[in-house]
Amino acid sequence: MNRIDKSIEKYKQLFGDSVPATHVTDPDFQDILSHFIFGEVFYQGDLDDKQRELITLVVLATNQTLPQFKAHVSAALNVGLTPVEIKEAVYQCAPYIGFPKTLNVINEVNEVFKAKNITLPLESQKTVDEHNRLQKGLATQVEIFGDVIKKMQENAPTNQKHIQEYLSAFCFGDFYTRSGFDLKTRELLTLCIVSALGGAEGQVKAHVQGNLNVGNDKERLIDAITHCLPYMGFPRTLNALACINEINPEN
Repeated sequence: MNRIDKSIEKYKQLFGDSVPATHVTDPDFQDILSHFIFGEVFYQGDLDDKQRELITLVVLATNQTLPQFKAHVSAALNVGLTPVEIKEAVYQCAPYIGFPKTLNVINEVNEVFKAKNITLPLESQKTVDEHNRLQKGLATQVEIFGDVIKKMQENAPTNQKHIQEYLSAFCFGDFYTRSGFDLKTRELLTLCIVSALGGAEGQVKAHVQGNLNVGNDKERLIDAITHCLPYMGFPRTLNALACINEINPEN
């Protein structure tokens, strides 16, 4: 099957029989977009469609491209992602893009869910409380990054120790410990989020190593970043690939 036929089949799987507005106003551009994204990128590597849609959602959330994000919420449901998985992918963005932008995409998710009669709120995925969120968050950090985390906390200046504690309790305690995803999925999505941000190469490198530590091999990382390409562009994609190659060089 050629890439044009593949794109038609994949687009229908994701979005049904809907026709994008740009097909009427800008048919050449829409053809370039569809043939590349849905005829090539969606078939590159070994990610399944659920993983691809999760990656698409977090990159679109990071970029705040809300109309496209909303369309992909429906697509995510169409390929079999559960409402919990979609919400957890969105929640995972919060420590990296901030609360206001995360709330923007939560509103888009909720509109789709309500239109599809999905009852809100969803069942809680929380696994920590006020007494153990810091401890469990720190344990998750160490599982991903190793004992270097404890050294970072010990070596932080007194007036900055609270940032390290926030990182452990909030980012990893409140979010990484939630059910709905395993650690490998959360860490892969985080790599895509920080790659899409741009200018966060230090964090990209850290999460490349974190992914390798939890069992996502280099090919999986390349597949994920390749899938980000149509949504975040070549500069950030090439920067992320450079980070991957620096941490895990080609033989």
